[in-house]
Order: sequence, then C-alpha cells, then structure tokens
Amino acid sequence: MPGTPAADRYRAAGVDLGAAAAAKARIAELVRDTRTAASLGAVGAFGGLVRLPRDVTNPVLVASTDGVGTKVLVAIRAGRHDTVGEDLVNHCVNDILVHAARPIGFLDYFASGRLDPAVAAQVVSGVARGCGAHAMPLLGGETAELRDVYRAGEYDLAGTIIGIVAEAEALHGDRVRVGDLLIGYAASGFHTNGYALLRRVVFGDLALGLDDLFPEVGAPVADVLLAVHRSYFAAVWPVRDAMHALAHVTGGGIPGNLARVLPRAVDAVVNEGSWPVPAAFRVVQRGGRIPDEEMRRVFNLGVGLVAVCAPEAAERLRAAAGASGVEAWVIGEVAPGTGRVRWAGAGG
Repeated sequence: MPGTPAADRYRAAGVDLGAAAAAKARIAELVRDTRTAASLGAVGAFGGLVRLPRDVTNPVLVASTDGVGTKVLVAIRAGRHDTVGEDLVNHCVNDILVHAARPIGFLDYFASGRLDPAVAAQVVSGVARGCGAHAMPLLGGETAELRDVYRAGEYDLAGTIIGIVAEAEALHGDRVRVGDLLIGYAASGFHTNGYALLRRVVFGDLALGLDDLFPEVGAPVADVLLAVHRSYFAAVWPVRDAMHALAHVTGGGIPGNLARVLPRAVDAVVNEGSWPVPAAFRVVQRGGRIPDEEMRRVFNLGVGLVAVCAPEAAERLRAAAGASGVEAWVIGEVAPGTGRVRWAGAGG
C-alpha cells in the first residue's frame, strides 16, 4: 500500500524485524557468557573467530552438523524449551568425540514460523549451557523467521561443531582387531533419535499425556521424553588413548552406527542381556508392538556410545566412565566377519 512503512510491509509478509532484534539482543548475552580466552572478534560479527589450540601436534579440524529431530515437537508441546539446545550440543560433541577430537567452537541455527524472542532465548540458553559445560565458545549462528515454512509455534534447531585432534591420535576404526571387546556406555534416555515412532507410541498407542506418569518409570512423560542427551566427553577423554574405535549410537541404533567403524574383515558380536535395557524402552516396545530388530535399529536401548578396545584396557575404560558418573558394561566382542553387527543370545 502507498505510504506503508517498509518494516510494516515486511511484517505483513511474515518477518517481524522488531522481534528479530529483541531475540538477537537476548541471544548476544548468552553468547558472551560462553566466550573463552580463545575467542576473537566481536559478538554479532558476520563470523565467529576462535584461536586454534597450540598444544596439538599436526592439528586436524573435525566438523559435524546435526539436529535434534522431532524431539523439538515434544518440547513445543510441553512448553519446555531450555533442554533441546543442550541436547544439540551434547549430540554434536559425541559425534566428533568418536574421532578423539575435542570441541573448540559451536554454531547454532534456530528457525521458527513466528519468532518469539522468549522461546528463542530459552532454546539458545540450552545451547549456551551445553557449550559452557565443554569450555567451548558459542561462536554465533542464525535466527530465522520462516512463516512460509513453519506453522506458528513451531521451530527447528540444528548446529555445527568444530573440533580438533592431533592427526596421529585420530580414531578411524582401522585399529579394531579380532578379540577386541565392546564397551557400552549407559544412555540418559531416548537421547535425540526415534522420536517420530516414540511420539506415535506414547501419545497414540499408549494414549499418555505429558503430565501422566510413564509406566514402570514413575516419572512424568515430559521428563522421560525430554531427558537431556548425555555427553560422553568426560567419560572418554581421559582414556581415549586406549580405544581402537568409538561409535555414537544415534539414528540406526547400535547395528547402524557400530558398523560404521568396523573394518571389512571383522564383525561386532553384541551379547543379548549383557546390559540392563531401561524400562521405558520395554514399555514402548510392548505398547507399539515393535519387533526386536526394529527396536535395535530405531532406539539406543540404553547404550548411547560403544567403545572398542583391547581386552586388557576394558576395566580402565569402565573405571573412567564410572568416575564421570556413567555406567559401562562389556557388551560383546569383535570376531572374524564381513563388517557387520550381529546379535548373540536370546532373540539372536
């Protein structure tokens, strides 16, 4: 319309510059709180700068990008937005940790249908908390309002992590040998995978509400579904030199992810019953009538990370995990094969 200010026309088209400015002001404070001695440049610049550590020989950068999937829909439904950001950081930390890399910087991407500065700030507060727990600066990111893509009240979240490792220390899986043991590290819940099926079973087949108690768990459904994805950095970092490979158990479960670090001449044999599968997984399997094989490929079943090591190193790895508050079990071994993950024992 003639005489209508450009900002008003932009708002009518779906972008509220005022809301964006308010969100960015709140987020800038969170970013400042994560800065470390390695941070360079100003908050709000076009790019985030971070110094490379000087204590790494022949440094190699390791980068990974991921999201938290439809777990955000549970957060939106619960009106609890301050945990999915921490999920995101921890997930990405684990993804580069499998290469024995330590994190040095993080970038987040938050997109919504209608930008609510308070919600955006809550989400990024979780990101900042996750970064702070790893002494890693939140270098910056993007906050987008996309009304033509997302419905009002919806948002999506993704992040990119940058890590560093000495070239000679990087883990690729090539050190795995027949006779090595598999060490499973306890998950803190469903982590960030399988939520499309999980939501269908919990809210559909079981007809549970967020405030209902999760059967056999005794905690509210919202608490169970929004439990933060565990970071394994503290459990792994002190003993990374004793590891032959690491696999972060995300989409694809143990079979899909452990296979990614196996040489072609070996198989990983996972022993059924070698760790306690948490009750929440059993409830979901019964409620959704999900076969064993599908459960293994969709959910972590209580194991969020698998390490491969020589038999003599197994107790050292388990002790380091216990010292960081993470339970770990010997869940199998490496045998001759063709690069597959096999299940042994009941239900094979």
